[in-house]
Amino acid sequence: MIIIGITGTLGAGKGSIVKYLTKEKGFTHFSVRGYLQKEMEKRGMPNNRDSMTSLANELRAQNSPSYVTDQLYFEALESGKNCIIESIRTPGEITSLREKGSFYLFAVDADAAVRYERIKLRASATDHISYETFLANEAREMNSTDPNKQNLKKCIEMADFSIDNNGDRNQLIIQTEKIIEKL
Repeated sequence: MIIIGITGTLGAGKGSIVKYLTKEKGFTHFSVRGYLQKEMEKRGMPNNRDSMTSLANELRAQNSPSYVTDQLYFEALESGKNCIIESIRTPGEITSLREKGSFYLFAVDADAAVRYERIKLRASATDHISYETFLANEAREMNSTDPNKQNLKKCIEMADFSIDNNGDRNQLIIQTEKIIEKL
């Protein structure tokens, strides 16, 4: 069983990689965002990025820096299939998943203006924000010395494979396919 973790900046293309790997390569998808949204719904929290970040930080602080991805890993293990855990946000999540074996981390990034245009097109519940808010959200998640909070910069540095997604979807798929061939 192979587990691929995906980290990256907001709107960089994590979801596009997931769609390709699930449809074309038979991977099963487990989403940190989905896990948190279910928990937010149970708690009656608003479905926005601030609630999601706050809840994730709370769960990590109460349990462990890798709590959410550990829960998803156990679900993945039960499936017995190659899996993707999307939206890795803390170094502790990476460390925990690496200790479990057969884990590879992909990092995807693109220029901020390109990514903002993508999230406007995606138009999910958490994407209806201004460019300034988009940049502020990303800055908040980029660096932290608190192991329970997001540190995208460090996660991207820890990746086994990096993908530059400033091009179109086809270029993203070509890069992803080259990585899969190495695995």
